[in-house]
Amino acid sequence: MRILIDMNLSPIWVDVLLAEGWEVRHWSHVGLPDAPDIEIMQWALTNDYIVFTHDLDFSALLAASNAAGPSVIQIRAQNTMPATMSAIVISGLRQFSDLLTQGALLLIEPHRKRARILPLRTSDDMEN
Repeated sequence: MRILIDMNLSPIWVDVLLAEGWEVRHWSHVGLPDAPDIEIMQWALTNDYIVFTHDLDFSALLAASNAAGPSVIQIRAQNTMPATMSAIVISGLRQFSDLLTQGALLLIEPHRKRARILPLRTSDDMEN
């Protein structure tokens, strides 16, 4: 899996996810820090990356466009630092890796994770 970390998440995530064996890049090493979300989405789709973000706009873009990709991992928590969230994020990436490689939105909260298959439809939720 190839993961692109959005600007709203700490670059510390790069080392955490690299240690798990995934290919990881932070947007600050790819594009302009103030790039619009659609540009990040297009880059991820073109380069076969999954977007990892805290920004709710990415799921809105997927819903509005009825897109089948790129996959998005979205943390829904106030504290998004790896010290707090790495265990559940890594667990979610492992659990839903097949869906993420096919096209999915993975929502991660402090005590719950769920995936929705792309394009987004209301009946495609999988929870844990």
